[in-house]
Amino acid sequence: MEQPVNDINIHTTAGKLADLQRRIDEATHAGSARAVEKQHAKGKLTARERIELLLDEGSFVELDEFARHRSTAFGLDENQPYGDGVVTGYG
Repeated sequence: MEQPVNDINIHTTAGKLADLQRRIDEATHAGSARAVEKQHAKGKLTARERIELLLDEGSFVELDEFARHRSTAFGLDENQPYGDGVVTGYG
């Protein structure tokens, strides 16, 4: 059960863990529903869906899911995807 951001007390260990889980969920589900539907309409799977098919269930450990670029030129500051648009990890 996910807690709303305002209900999380980051001054407790449980609160810090809940905040971390919320951030992980936000980073791994950052793609808009529209973008996912667009991929599915083309008969394609998202990168994470393909990884799930390739590896044993629950064995993938994602790295750098919070990484974001710091570029500001060419309007890049308007779009800073989590993971910098790349899914990396091992499993």
